[in-house]
Amino acid sequence: MPSITLSAIVKECNRLLKPERFNDWDGAVNGLQVENRGNVHRIAAAVDASLSTVQSAVQARANLLLVHHGLFWSPSYPWTGSRYRLLRLLLDNDLAVYSAHLPLDAHPRIGNTAGLCAALGLSPTRPFFECRGHLLGLKTSTRLPRDVLVQRLEKVTGTKVTLLPGGPSICRRVGVVTGSAGAELAQAALEGVDTFITGEGPHWTFSAAEFAGINVMYAGHYATETFGVKALAMHVSRKFQVPWVFMDNPSGL
Repeated sequence: MPSITLSAIVKECNRLLKPERFNDWDGAVNGLQVENRGNVHRIAAAVDASLSTVQSAVQARANLLLVHHGLFWSPSYPWTGSRYRLLRLLLDNDLAVYSAHLPLDAHPRIGNTAGLCAALGLSPTRPFFECRGHLLGLKTSTRLPRDVLVQRLEKVTGTKVTLLPGGPSICRRVGVVTGSAGAELAQAALEGVDTFITGEGPHWTFSAAEFAGINVMYAGHYATETFGVKALAMHVSRKFQVPWVFMDNPSGL
């Protein structure tokens, strides 16, 4: 079975994603979060580094898990109870974890937003939607009936889209930001889009979308963020000739 050193894969991921340039959310750690004994012969990719995806990666005999949402999002709590069992599972099975949050959202080629736009057939695109010093979204000019865009979005994400129909029935300026950007729909509207695609948002955005005169399409936080880890794993697999598998564990959110 082919294998490559973990350090070589981490070096390539860091070269591609440049995590050191990102001021991510407090507590988020981009890059290698858990190391293994030094070699990788199979890669698993997942949106979340959860107990379920770690167990699935172990069952797939992977020894590197590439994720978008990593293990750390707040000050580290004592590694006891279920947290100890998760760490023990990683260490006992020689499973490393590499996480890329905002670096994977923002990447112009293999990022979540880039992947979703490509799947929707939205091109050419331009960066928009500044967040924490980086442009995380993409926008494009088009002419699509709103219901057709909803149908496309449901097809490529495999989810039921929630539509907030505050804008025109013909979408001409579409902006996309994967994940949880619904609360920032006013920012998207100020940047000139009439239709905003993202993963999720709070209840009050229904009225806010109407007030701003913008369509908002919620396709699920999880479902809109499967694109990046798949593209990253595929890139690494092709470069180093190491097989990879996607650990699908939808949250429904």
